[in-house]
Amino acid sequence: MPETKPLVEPKIITFGCRLNAYESEVMRRHAANAGLDDAVIVNTCAVTAEAERQARQAIRRARRENPGARILVTGCAAQIDPAAYAGMAEVDQVIGNAEKLQAESFAPALFAAPDTPKVRVNDIMSVTETASHLIDGLAARSRAFVQVQQGCDHRCTFCIIPFGRGPSRSVPLGEIVRQVRHLAEKGLAEVVLTGVDITSYGQDLPGRPRLGQMVRRLLQQVPALPRLRLSSIDAVELDDDLLRLLGDEPRLMPHLHLSLQAGDDMILKRMKRRHLRSDAVALTDEIRRRRPDVVLGADLIAGFPTESDAMFENSLRLVDDCGLTYLHVFPYSPRPGTPAARMPQVPGDLRKARAARLRAAGDAALRRFLDAQIGKTAEVLVEKPGFGRSAHFAPVRLNRGRAGELVTCRIATRQGDALLAEAETLPQ
Repeated sequence: MPETKPLVEPKIITFGCRLNAYESEVMRRHAANAGLDDAVIVNTCAVTAEAERQARQAIRRARRENPGARILVTGCAAQIDPAAYAGMAEVDQVIGNAEKLQAESFAPALFAAPDTPKVRVNDIMSVTETASHLIDGLAARSRAFVQVQQGCDHRCTFCIIPFGRGPSRSVPLGEIVRQVRHLAEKGLAEVVLTGVDITSYGQDLPGRPRLGQMVRRLLQQVPALPRLRLSSIDAVELDDDLLRLLGDEPRLMPHLHLSLQAGDDMILKRMKRRHLRSDAVALTDEIRRRRPDVVLGADLIAGFPTESDAMFENSLRLVDDCGLTYLHVFPYSPRPGTPAARMPQVPGDLRKARAARLRAAGDAALRRFLDAQIGKTAEVLVEKPGFGRSAHFAPVRLNRGRAGELVTCRIATRQGDALLAEAETLPQ
């Protein structure tokens, strides 16, 4: 029999969220199957101006380092402003967020044909379905992201992402179960459910199932899955089913990342968020009542337009009031076309200073949490030799284990922002 040659995978540079990481794996498979082994795919993010600057820098570097490669640019920034990326001399093709998930977008004939347009980006607002894409995990093969939802129907005044992702749409439960079961049967120990706004899951499906109902049924139908994790969730949309699962289901990891954005009521109103400060505090108290060992993270924006010193202090105190451990802090970045960009702006140096204070508060909270783990037993998912993550997503350095393996160990000490397991791990 003729020898089967392994697929040569293209180089993919990914910016932004976990959903982008998932979609990069879909593109990696499509491009490899199409034989685009000389391609460099840049999957952009549009959350901040800095993310776009880094993407353009990566595109220029990719051309310098890969002079003969095809450079494809996609992602939210490319979807929102395709002409800007098509205008870069280094770029060969710009494809949209819907097109990047279609196998036919990577057909070699498209790149060889002289009449193929440089920009292939359709109206994302016209997309009404989210297809399921079966992948076998990420490059490390330790955990996999499974897309359960796409798009967003909300219009926060600072956010441009709905214009890059389109309306909210959900993957039917049967497709989610099929993919998660496939991953579990291949021995994958952890799955992360991801999307743009996963707490809006199901509102476009028959019967309008909520996220909690979907998660409950998923765990029932895939009993072989050891660990399930959720990506960022909107605090105002957590349903009772999900709260009950947090208290009752040990396979649902005790780690939630909340989209809070601010801790001052006036700023939340100007952001057009749908919760108040008191709602965030009450929710985190209720989560912790149901799952006392839970660890909470949050997105927080520093220096939103009109933010005064007192308003910022309210956000800073939210770290303690909500017991937040893992912070994603963003200095506010005005996005053209959003209402917030037209509001009175906070000076850039003040935004950066406030972001630094929030990060310092988050770093201190993380160190306190890690110190509290010393002497405890943890089940660690090994991501690569010598490193893994606990159920609480704490980074752990350990002495053994293969990528994708669950290892039970005792925590000896903290080293910087990571935990160190004792020299001898415990038997499973």
